[in-house]
Parts: sequence; structure tokens; C-alpha cells
Amino acid sequence: MDSLTVYFENKEQLKALTEVMEAMNIAFEYNGPDKYPSRVIDGITTSLKQADSGDLMPYTGINDMLG
Repeated sequence: MDSLTVYFENKEQLKALTEVMEAMNIAFEYNGPDKYPSRVIDGITTSLKQADSGDLMPYTGINDMLG
């Protein structure tokens, strides 16, 4: 079975396509707006707060990060 990924711009598009697929008896799965695990979102939020406060370290290479 093939799959299709669709990116909606608004809820109206989601509703319209859902109604069409239901009318055509096409099986589909909606996973909601949370595509990423909460740990990923938490890490991004923390990083954005660090960037806003200026608490950043420049990336100079993987060896600097490991050593």
C-alpha cells in the first residue's frame, strides 16, 4: 500500500479533504498537529530561550563539542 503526506495550510483544507476521502471510502490516518515527540519540542523550546538570553556557544567542530 502506498502513502501520501499532505501539508494543510488551514483547518478548512483539512476538513474538505477529509470529507472527500470519507466519501470515496479512502482509508486515512490523521495524526494531529503534534508531529514531534514532546522531548524534541522541549529541547527546541530550551534552545530558543538560550538564544534569546544570549547564552550560546559557537559551533566550531565536533571535536570541540566532544573534548
